[in-house]
Amino acid sequence: MGLKEQITEDMKSAMRAKDAVKLGAIRMLTAAIKQKEVDERIEVTDAHVLAIVEKMIKQRKDSISQFEAGGRQDLADIEKVELAILSVYMPAALSDAEVQAAVAAAITETGAAGPQDMGKLMAVLKPRLAGRADMTAVSALVKAALSKA
Repeated sequence: MGLKEQITEDMKSAMRAKDAVKLGAIRMLTAAIKQKEVDERIEVTDAHVLAIVEKMIKQRKDSISQFEAGGRQDLADIEKVELAILSVYMPAALSDAEVQAAVAAAITETGAAGPQDMGKLMAVLKPRLAGRADMTAVSALVKAALSKA
């Protein structure tokens, strides 16, 4: 079963269970998926869905930090619940050692020699690590590895 179908099934089970919070978060996700399909006139794949979920998770994290800085813990708590619901659809995260190994393998594979090769290296790493690692952290690892080279 594809990720989109899994999300639809989870929405149905949330309706049956009358879980309003989960249902609201999943409906928001399905609306974003439909928006992508309509805007780009495509049938979304699991990779597209993962990118949408990743974007929504990033939005929730940003909102949580903003709400907590503004003293609105009630709104931050709602965002945290939505974040937990959305995180279920992401694949298992890679450990730091696995990410470092992937960076090292990509450096040898591409023959990257310095900071000027960062774009080429990130282009190789992004499809491999998308959704399984924080790309900001990966970028920092790549930058550090290339500055040593």
